[in-house]
Amino acid sequence: MRLTRYAIGAAVVVAVGAASAWYFLRPVPVSVISPKRGDAAEIIYADGVVEPRTWAKVTPTVAERIVEQCNCEGQRVAKGDVLARLDDTEARAALGELQARLTLAQEEYRRKLALAERSTISEQEVDRARSELGQLEALVAGRQARLATYVLRAPSAGQVLRQDGEIGEVADLGTVLFWVGEPKPLIVTADVNEEDIPRVEVGQKALLRSDAFPDRKLEATVDSITPKGDPVTKTYRVRFRLPDDTPLRIGMSTDVNIIVRVANGALIIPTVALEGAKAAVIDGNRARIRELKTGIRGADGVEVLSGLKDDARVVSPFPTGLADGTRVKATPSPEK
Repeated sequence: MRLTRYAIGAAVVVAVGAASAWYFLRPVPVSVISPKRGDAAEIIYADGVVEPRTWAKVTPTVAERIVEQCNCEGQRVAKGDVLARLDDTEARAALGELQARLTLAQEEYRRKLALAERSTISEQEVDRARSELGQLEALVAGRQARLATYVLRAPSAGQVLRQDGEIGEVADLGTVLFWVGEPKPLIVTADVNEEDIPRVEVGQKALLRSDAFPDRKLEATVDSITPKGDPVTKTYRVRFRLPDDTPLRIGMSTDVNIIVRVANGALIIPTVALEGAKAAVIDGNRARIRELKTGIRGADGVEVLSGLKDDARVVSPFPTGLADGTRVKATPSPEK
């Protein structure tokens, strides 16, 4: 009876061992893809805004109430045309007071000058009157110049692209009341990160995407790069020239894809098929880990420069922890 129990125990041990061996030595199921030939592009991304090449903002330099405003949005204006007037009542009253004091000072200076000619008063008194007169003349000139700032004029000839504010409102300092410029040509202004700017050059092409035109192919060209970057945001301002027939409008936001380099007919594998620069290639029924030399990396694909053949079968996605020489059972990937 004891021998029978030993025999049964030995058989169980053998069965468990066989099952364990099968479990640990069984092929690992993986999905595979074949590399594809296509065009790979090195892209730099940025966010941009459509602006006219020539334009200016008109802002008040004094905080006063708007008493007059043109109804000229969308219309052309000449340089110096009046766009709005601010309430200058107090400014004119102050100027009138100064002008009255100036008139008295002029009369006083003429009187003392005449007295000095008859040697009735000293030259010091004449000099004092002359100094007071000069001070008042400077104050009047300053007030007159300041009074001119209550009238907002077009800084250049162009179209009033937009106007804000209403009669009766107080125009605060720095508030833009008018945008004046030429509606064409248009540019896109974008901020590019400082680590990317060394690869951006004038003349490079860019592809744009706008929510307003999701199905349109929009293109632009790098027109200029600002020499000085912003040390706070760590970006450089780049301007892109738009074609004359662009459907984009002033103020629209765009996604900018600057094409730095294009590789035609490149060997491409999915990004998920790589772990760093390593890929798993099927050799018979085993996976072999290979170190690849890669080039352009995109969101979905990576250019392979060397280390892989066109007819290779590549494990995709790359299984975590897959060791070189592991037995695998390959099935075509749904991505194929």
